[in-house]
Amino acid sequence: MSLFPTAKSDPELAPYRAGLLFGFFNALTWQIAIGTPMVLFAERLGATSFQVGLIYSFVFLLTPVQIAATALLPVFGFKRVTLGGWGLRSFALAVPVWLTMLAPPVGQPWMVATLIWSVFFFCFFRSIGAAAMTTWFLGLLPPSVQGRYFASDQFLSGVGGVGTLIACAALFALLPIYQALLVQYVIALVGSTLSYYSLKRLPDIERPTAISLSSVLRDTPRIMFARSEFRRYLWLAVGYAVITTPIPPFAAYYLKVGPQLSAGVIMQFEVLRYLGVIAGAWMLRRRIDAVGAKPFFLLALGLIAFIAVIFWLCLQQIVGGLATVGGMYFAVGFGAVCWNIANLHYLPKISPADERALFVSVHGAVTACVGGCAPILWGLVLKSVGPGGAPAVDVGLFQWFFASVVAGACVLSVLIARLQEDTKTHVDPIIIGNAVLNPFRAASYLVNLIDAKGIVREVVPSRSDRK
Repeated sequence: MSLFPTAKSDPELAPYRAGLLFGFFNALTWQIAIGTPMVLFAERLGATSFQVGLIYSFVFLLTPVQIAATALLPVFGFKRVTLGGWGLRSFALAVPVWLTMLAPPVGQPWMVATLIWSVFFFCFFRSIGAAAMTTWFLGLLPPSVQGRYFASDQFLSGVGGVGTLIACAALFALLPIYQALLVQYVIALVGSTLSYYSLKRLPDIERPTAISLSSVLRDTPRIMFARSEFRRYLWLAVGYAVITTPIPPFAAYYLKVGPQLSAGVIMQFEVLRYLGVIAGAWMLRRRIDAVGAKPFFLLALGLIAFIAVIFWLCLQQIVGGLATVGGMYFAVGFGAVCWNIANLHYLPKISPADERALFVSVHGAVTACVGGCAPILWGLVLKSVGPGGAPAVDVGLFQWFFASVVAGACVLSVLIARLQEDTKTHVDPIIIGNAVLNPFRAASYLVNLIDAKGIVREVVPSRSDRK
């Protein structure tokens, strides 16, 4: 049985097989290029906690680039903008491949700076490509196959993501660290190249009309600060992003420089985190329509508070063990996807129908940017030097970080419980494709100024077809 649809197994979905191939190959790329392997590579080169926070935050801080890139769509069309962004990001992956070949016994400051700039440009061009992708796919896919397509997309990207994490864990366990990183970044580069050529096989759709970015800039303050249920929820979501975004990078960084766990063990924890995401997505799919989003917001906050307490106890050496850490990683993934899916169901309920695309885009940009600042600021606070002069994490301040997470989660829980939600009227949730299974960066996928319901579903033939 083939993982991908064929003309025999699913004739309606088979013409869009290239899009599913993109989702699968893209998972091979982002899990490495902007995930925990990147954090472990930076640590190996001698990055401080501030530099780790900075490099991890680029994918969030560059979200406004997606808004600016929408101005390119009426000129170049969806396909060319997407291919341009996804093609150029592949070149940025050549830099870490080169750095792994140098394999320095002791990393140099210029190497860390070079890696940081390569990730910056990777995220910059990724943001340009992401500006067009969701609307392009929604305009390309007939309504009758959209449900099956996005379900298949989530499954295949999940397979690719878990497979990549398992492969990374095995490579770290079997090879010296630089050889393991070299193979991983080659995998990421190959995945990026194959995802580009998969997208290239898909036809374009009609270009949108001109988009006024000046009107977006004019309306954004009104949306952010005018009294409304949307504003109330927006700043609660920002609070959630602030307390949760720093956890994945600094947990991995601390486990490497503190207890000095091997990279292979840390990647096994990452597998558990992603399995938690998959388990949470499966559970919510069956229940959220019946009970609404608010219970799952509260569940996510409760899990984050519990995780922070356990991590604090670990830092106090009251509890410990690999099983405890693995359980925390699973719970982090489970809680993150609970919030993500609840967010996708709740936002349409509080956004005006005629301005929904703009409201959702503002929500995504604000939560991503403000949340992305948190790892940078905490990186400055946690920055320390170990006994041998190597970068380290200030354990005392790291305990205060988790204490602040507990306090923040408790305050947010009280405020979230007061939100109004209509559970009787059905509103279609927001569709962001396989980003459902990437809840830690899902806010960036919400930035989409073009209402998918208003796009013209007229496929533009590729140049080869026109000939």
